[in-house]
Amino acid sequence: MALVKEVNGKTPKWGRNCYFAENAALIGDITMGDDCSVWFGAVLRADVDAIRMGCRVNVQDCACIHQTQGRPVVIEDDVSIGHGAVVHACCLRKGALVGMNATVLDGVEVGEGAIVAAGAVVLAGTRIDSYEIWAGVPARLVKKSDREQALTFARHYMEIKEWY
Repeated sequence: MALVKEVNGKTPKWGRNCYFAENAALIGDITMGDDCSVWFGAVLRADVDAIRMGCRVNVQDCACIHQTQGRPVVIEDDVSIGHGAVVHACCLRKGALVGMNATVLDGVEVGEGAIVAAGAVVLAGTRIDSYEIWAGVPARLVKKSDREQALTFARHYMEIKEWY
């Protein structure tokens, strides 16, 4: 079982059928829905504000999710957060994908079904519209995405978590 740690009287809570790798860390004011997965080496640290996650969210290996005072992290249903990604004090709408080693900074809103490409850095306060692909440093709009493109990753991780 993952490291699950209370901070300032706040303890992580989750729904049914979730999978947490043995060396994942869930710390503080975290609430997540059903069928979520938090993979090897991932850290979700909600010590200053909250992390709120919907259902079927996957947080892949070595990803880091953190918030800041007055800015919780909000992650809606069917979101995929890639290996090594950093998600900080932002909002990821339903079906979004944050690629491997991407960074999403404070106050960003990633729209429904949008994709932040691997290695991208989304600057603070940026708004990414639904079904857009952003890439680069700093991240910029590249093109529109297929409506099912990001969701395929969430569906794939629902299958993978059952192996564990």
